[in-house]
Amino acid sequence: MFRFAHIVSLVACASLTAAHTVIVYPGWRGNNIHTNGTVSKDDASIKPGSLGINYEEDGSYGFPYGMQWMYPCGGMPMSSNRTKWPISGGAVSIQPGWFPGHSAAQFYINMGFENEPLNYSHTMVPVFSITGPSNVQYNGTFCLPQVPLPANYTPKVGDNATIQVIEVAQHGASLYNCADITFAEDGDPEIPNVNTTNCFNSTQPDQHIGFQQVYTTTSNPAPLSIPFNPYLSLLAPLMLGAASALTWL
Repeated sequence: MFRFAHIVSLVACASLTAAHTVIVYPGWRGNNIHTNGTVSKDDASIKPGSLGINYEEDGSYGFPYGMQWMYPCGGMPMSSNRTKWPISGGAVSIQPGWFPGHSAAQFYINMGFENEPLNYSHTMVPVFSITGPSNVQYNGTFCLPQVPLPANYTPKVGDNATIQVIEVAQHGASLYNCADITFAEDGDPEIPNVNTTNCFNSTQPDQHIGFQQVYTTTSNPAPLSIPFNPYLSLLAPLMLGAASALTWL
């Protein structure tokens, strides 16, 4: 599991860090806490028009350094080391509280199809909210053990796709991370094991994460009711008449 101790030296250099969310399982595109995603302009795996790319003066593709708020994958290019993931859906495990400001957040989990997706609008689970133990950084984990495929999507074994995780922080910023996968038959031995070290919900008081549903309601307010006062109906013409008389004096 990715732990705070692994990046103590990097946290000390706060100006170099910008990440808030870590995908524990399946393997994420890369550690965009400190990694530059620049690749060669001749890299055939990068589709023309791919999202989240800067074009450098030397002609190289630059995936912005350590910028987890960059759509669609936090400044990281497609990974060449894909994770085998069950064709019927599988686990997604996340650490959401790496930086301050995440005592409350909303999460979206989407999927982009094929090798280098240009569209990540395929919803895997409805949006949900979390509540963290603190508004400072915390080392908590939550896991969804069976995330389904998007509706009306039937992949074949060997197809590639990308899981996109979006954390919307309480201050409104959206933080993006991605995990590149290859679909495999359920039970394929090459699918990384899901166990209590990489898929669990933290229970310690300083790490516990709660869940809340996000929903909308429709209200039908009762029509405005004003009681009728017969005395006011007689008084109003008299007041208007008095006002007119005073005007001519």
